[in-house]
Amino acid sequence: MNRTFGDLPVTIFEAMSQLARDTGAINLGQGFPDDPGPEDIRRKAADAVLNGYNQYPSMMGLPELRQAIATHYAHWHGVHFDPMSEVMVTSGATEALAGALLGLIEEGDEVVVFQPFYDAYVPLIRRAGGIPRFVRLEPPHWRLTDEALRRVFTQKTKYVIFNNPLNPAAVVYPREDLELLARYCQEFDAVAICDEVWEHIVFDGRAHIPLIAIPGMRERTVKIGSAGKIFALTGWKVGFVCAAPKLLRVLAKAHQFLTFTTAPNLQVAVAYGLGKSDPFFTQMRAELARSRDRLSDGLANIGFPVLKSQGTYFLTVDLAPLGLNETDEEFCKRVTLEHKVASIPVSSFYEDDPVTSVVRFCFAKQDATIDAALERLSRVLRH
Repeated sequence: MNRTFGDLPVTIFEAMSQLARDTGAINLGQGFPDDPGPEDIRRKAADAVLNGYNQYPSMMGLPELRQAIATHYAHWHGVHFDPMSEVMVTSGATEALAGALLGLIEEGDEVVVFQPFYDAYVPLIRRAGGIPRFVRLEPPHWRLTDEALRRVFTQKTKYVIFNNPLNPAAVVYPREDLELLARYCQEFDAVAICDEVWEHIVFDGRAHIPLIAIPGMRERTVKIGSAGKIFALTGWKVGFVCAAPKLLRVLAKAHQFLTFTTAPNLQVAVAYGLGKSDPFFTQMRAELARSRDRLSDGLANIGFPVLKSQGTYFLTVDLAPLGLNETDEEFCKRVTLEHKVASIPVSSFYEDDPVTSVVRFCFAKQDATIDAALERLSRVLRH
C-alpha cells in the first residue's frame, strides 16, 4: 500500500521526547549526547562561516570533503573509493537513505527490511512504490539466519536495507552474518542499501566491517555514513554516500531534487575531523564505553536484565524475565510519567509481529545525567 506521509503517526521518538519535556523527565530515549561536541571541529566550522565561502557548494560535496571521506574509509576499512565518481555528500544520512530509496526503487520492487528498523525506512520504501518484506530479528542476539533469509528473498527482491551496527539492538554484525547476506544478494541479484551511521561507535575491541567490503558486494552496495554520529554533532546533518559510479549517478539525481547541497562550512569542518589521528576515534569509543558500562552496571544492580551493547549510543533491557505484565510501550509511558525517565519501546521499530518486551536507553550522556536517571529508576522495581 502506497500511503501518503500524511497518513503516518508522529514518531515514537518525538512522542516520547515531548512527553519528557512535558513531565520534566530525564530523556534517555532520543539518541543525542548532552555535550556540545569536539571544540576544535566546531571552531573549524565557525571559522569557515566567518572566513570561508558561504554560497552554494558543489552538489556532490566539497572536493576536499569527498577526498577526506575516501581517505578515511581506505584507512579504517580498507575500501578504496574514487572521491570524484564514488563519493557524495548529503544533508544527513536520512537524506542519503531517502535519495537511495526514492531514486532506485521502481513500482512493485520488493525490499528486504530487517526488524527492528529505523522508522524512516518503510514510509520511504512505500512512497517510492516498493513493497517491504520483513525479517524478524529477536533478542538476545538479533542475528541473521539462513532460514529467515530464505523465507523472504524471492525473484522480485531488488533491494535490501541493512543497518549495521544495528539501532536499537546495539549489535555489531560479524563477518559470518555479512557473508550470509552477501550470498543472498548475489544469488537474487539484489542491491544492498547499507545504513552504517554507527560504524565508529563500536566497543570491546570490535571492528565494523562494511558490507561493501565483502567479496562480490563492491558493485551492488550503497554505503551510507554520518558525520553527526561519528563526531557527536547530530544537529549538523552531514551524511556520506559511497557507491560504484553506476549507482552513484542515480543517487546524485535524487539528491539534486531533495536538498541539492549541504552547508559548506560544516563540510569544511567534517573534512578536518575525518583527518584526525586514530587516538581521537579510539578515545571517543573508550569514553562512550565507560558511559555504557556506568548505565549498564547501574541498571543491572537495580535488577533490570540488560542486554550487552556492542555498539551505537544505546543499550537495551529485556523486561520479559521481570513478569511486569505490561508491554514495553506501557512500561516506557509509565516510567516517564511516574519516575520521570524517558526511554523508547523497541516494539516501535517493528511493523509486523513485534518484540514487545525490550526497552532502549541512550547512554551518550554525562555522568550526572546517568546517575540521576539511575536514582529515579531504582524505584521502578520496588513493588
